[in-house]
Amino acid sequence: MPDSAPWTIGRLLQWTADYLQSRGSDSARLDAEVLLAHALGRPRIALYTAFDEAPPEEPRGAFRDLVRRRAEGVPVAYLVGYREFYSLRFHVTPDVLVPRPETEHLVVALLDLARARTDPPPAIADVGTGSGIIAVCAAKYLPGARVVAIDLSRAALAVARANAAAHGVSDGVELVEGDLLEGLAPEPQFDFIASNPPYVAAAEFDRLARDVREHEPRDALLAGQRGTEVIERLVPQAAERLKAGGHLLLEISPMIHDAVREIVRAEQRLRLGDTIKDLARLPRVVHARKADE
Repeated sequence: MPDSAPWTIGRLLQWTADYLQSRGSDSARLDAEVLLAHALGRPRIALYTAFDEAPPEEPRGAFRDLVRRRAEGVPVAYLVGYREFYSLRFHVTPDVLVPRPETEHLVVALLDLARARTDPPPAIADVGTGSGIIAVCAAKYLPGARVVAIDLSRAALAVARANAAAHGVSDGVELVEGDLLEGLAPEPQFDFIASNPPYVAAAEFDRLARDVREHEPRDALLAGQRGTEVIERLVPQAAERLKAGGHLLLEISPMIHDAVREIVRAEQRLRLGDTIKDLARLPRVVHARKADE
């Protein structure tokens, strides 16, 4: 295509996808579409009927800046300020992890287990809530549920608060600043405890994708040398605070699956359930139930 050819939406997308792929993006075309739609202030689907349109210089300039930052490794979600999760749009900042599809397996399991109950609406703890995706989905899809969203990061709780408000569930989500469950009363009070805790081992951290390693909050990823340090603390706390028959759901890395099951198995108050696998058939969510008293 000659240099004098207009920079249409179609041409911008093709050039940008090729460029981002050369810079290591494994979702280059999607990245290009999301960034261009954001710069133009349009839904992404609207691009498909406007390939021959040449955008004005101002949004093209904004798009160029977004592409430059994406090529430097900044996650797309941080650039546009949101990420879709469980068919909802969540506000995200560099203070929280970018929501990932793997966590939807935990949310689905939580909702299915809660809906199977015949008891009153459940009490749920989301430990390490980050952007609040688990807590907000629980409050939105389980009417009447009492949800406590806990995080050590005050900045993360501010993001979770904004998401709870955006989805109309502020009254159903209590935000608590604290280290796991330590700041809560020790007596049993929850029907469900769900968590996507830090579970990356030190040796694994350096092998993470560049955008994750360099831009997402390290404390929300790195658990320690083994990758199980946070879970080792959380499991006995959860066993103490779950009601009889209550459920614990932990998102994990497949690399630590066996170790996590051993940690749960050693907690005599809990009974291991089946591990939930992700779409790649890798172990993703460890499920346990507190023994009936």
